[in-house]
Parts: sequence; C-alpha cells; structure tokens
Amino acid sequence: QRNATQRNATQRSTTQHPTNSHDPIMPNAAAEQLKGQGNQFFKGGQYAAAIAKYKEATAIDSTVPAYWSNMAACHEKLKQYEEMEVAGRECIKADRNFVKGYFRLATAQKALNDLAGCIKTLESGLGVQSNNPDLKKMKKELIELQRGEQVAAHCQKAQEFMTNGDIPAAMKQLDLASRLDAGNPEIDAMMSKVKPKFQAMEARRKASLSPTEVHKERGDDAYKNANFEGAIEHYTKCLEILQSDSKSDSPLALKAYSNRAACYKQISNFDGTISDCTAVLEVEPENIKALIRRAQAFEGVERYRFALQDVKTVLNMPFHKVGKQNFDLCNGMQHRLNRTVQQLKAMG
Repeated sequence: QRNATQRNATQRSTTQHPTNSHDPIMPNAAAEQLKGQGNQFFKGGQYAAAIAKYKEATAIDSTVPAYWSNMAACHEKLKQYEEMEVAGRECIKADRNFVKGYFRLATAQKALNDLAGCIKTLESGLGVQSNNPDLKKMKKELIELQRGEQVAAHCQKAQEFMTNGDIPAAMKQLDLASRLDAGNPEIDAMMSKVKPKFQAMEARRKASLSPTEVHKERGDDAYKNANFEGAIEHYTKCLEILQSDSKSDSPLALKAYSNRAACYKQISNFDGTISDCTAVLEVEPENIKALIRRAQAFEGVERYRFALQDVKTVLNMPFHKVGKQNFDLCNGMQHRLNRTVQQLKAMG
C-alpha cells in the first residue's frame, strides 16, 4: 500500500511540475555532426568544403551562432569579405549575446573599408561585453586608422591649396592636421613652407584694417579663448565707432551684434542677448542664428511665449535653409515651451 501511495505521489508531482520550458535546448545531432565535419575541413585548410558543411548545418538549425561564426572564419581565410559580412550578420541575428559574431562582422566591414559601420558594430559588441579585449583592440586600431586617414586627407588638401596659391586655406588644413597628429614630420615640413607666407599675408591684412575691424578681430580672438568679457569690450568699442559713423546696420555691425550676443549668452546675460539679437533681426528678420539665440534668451528670462514665437518662425522656414541640427533643436524647444505654456495656463 505504501508503494502504491508513493507511485501516486510521484505521478502527481510529474503532472504538476512539467519540464521547465527554460531548460537549454539540446543541439540537433545531425547539425552538430556537420559542424564537426566542417571543423575538420577547416583544420585541413579546405575552407570551401568547410563552408559547405556549415551551410548544411544552418539549413537544419539557423539559430546556432557557432555555425555562422565558423562559416565567417572560412570566408575570411578565402578573403571573401562580402560573404563574411553576411555570415557575421546572421551570427548576430542567431544570438545577439554571442560576442564573436560582432567581431566577425567588424572584421569583414574593416576589410571592406566600411569604417563607420565597423565602429558601430564594435560599439554594439562592447555593449554586450564591455571588457572584451578583441573588440577593444580593434576599436582602438580603427580609431587610429581613421585619424591617419583624416591627417592624410588634410595634408592632400593643403598641398592642393599650396599649388593653387591659396595660402590661408592651406594653413587651415595644416592646422586641422596638426591637431590630430602633432609632431608629424610631413605636417611640420609643409608648415615650414606655408606658415611664413601666411604670417606675412596676415601682417599685411591686419595693417590695412580699420579701427572697427581691429576691435572686431580682437573680440573674435578673445571669444575663441573663452574670454567673453574681453570680447564684449572689443565688440562694444567696434559698435560705438560704427554708431558714431551712422553705420549701425552695416554688415560689420551686424557681425559685432551677433558675436556680442553669443558672448552675453555664454555669461547668462539674457537681456543683453535679446537686445543684440533684436538689433540683428531688425535688419535681417530671418537670421536663423539670431532667432534661435533670442528664443533661448527669452526662455532664460521666462518669457516663454516670445521664445515660442521665435522658434515657430524658424520652423516655418524651408528645411534646407534651417538645416537638420537647427530644426531638431527648435523642434525640441517647441515641445518643451508648449508644455510650459500649457502648465502656466492650468495654474491660472
């Protein structure tokens, strides 16, 4: 009787607790056998034969990432990088946590010179396993490769500008190159030819500047060095001279107003920003930079409806004129300002 009771209890237990659905699924025996055959071909250097076996394995079960990863490795040996890229993507599709899949795909993209895609893949892989040494090493190498390509591109452009006699443009390209690779002998050699000519040209140009232009340039230099108060002083002197000469709406005055507004914004003098932007907009009503700065300043002094009006003015302009960055900025501001205005209305 006790045995019968135990059997009944066992039956009830089995009925009440079926096999856990999260238990690991056993690999398909036939697919695994094909994988094993493929591995043997790989070890023997018979990569095409190995690929055929791995393909047969994926036809049976495409959810096993190792089949795709091994296939990608074979394509790499055969320098079939487009096929390797496909296999790498299928590997990630099979299991997004299988880090080797990201390495396979990134290797193919690097070989295909898709550096931007390669970095994106590496970042995705590092999102799965942040300390993976292979992914980290490749990303470091790739960033270095990109930097080298950028330096070479700047040097090539500088050489073209030098040949055409455009010394300022050549100097600008060499400055950009030296920021990326200071002490590069090629850059230094080109700089030794360009810099003396550029300095001589700059000396002649500055000697011919009017007092207002001198103050404007000094303001620009101060702004670049984050000396906003000093920049404001020079822009103000420039504007005072122009106002005394009845040139308050001249192109130089508008630049000085615009740049001084930028300085005021940096030190959170929103009233000054609003005043200078308004001076620009009285002459150029569709000056996008002035409209956005004034909107931001209006928001800073809690004049939300005025800010919203400037933002809407920008958003109603042609997209190609506004540009994606400004459009996205204004679109975000519009949503934020609308919420604020609605909340103020609700508060009465």
